[in-house]
Amino acid sequence: QVQLVESGGGLVQPGGSLRLSCAASGSIGGINVMGWYRQAPGKQRELVATIISGGSTNYATSAKGRFTISRDNAKNTVYLQMNSLRPEDTAVYYCNLHNPILSSTIWGQGTQVTVSS
Repeated sequence: QVQLVESGGGLVQPGGSLRLSCAASGSIGGINVMGWYRQAPGKQRELVATIISGGSTNYATSAKGRFTISRDNAKNTVYLQMNSLRPEDTAVYYCNLHNPILSSTIWGQGTQVTVSS
C-alpha cells in the first residue's frame, strides 16, 4: 500500500517562501503523475501543479511564475517551491499520486500553509 507523507507547511509572511515535500512509500510504478492541490476554507480543492514521471509540468494560472514543482524519482519524492506567497495562497496543500496504468489515485494527509503578517 503506497502512502504519501507531506512536510514543509507552516506560517509565512506575505512575500515569503516555503518548500513542500511529499515522499511516497512503496512502489509507485514507472509511469505516474505526482502533483499538488490545495483547498482553502469554504472552497473546492484545486490544482496547483503536476509533474509526470518524465518531467513535464503543468501549473495553475495562479501558480505560474511563483511556484516550481520538481521531483526526485530515485526518492519517490515531489517538491513544491513556493515563492512570493500571498494571503490568498493560504490553504491545506495535498500531495497526489496518480498511476494511469493502474487507474489509481492516492492523496496525502495534507499540510497547512498560512500566509499572514
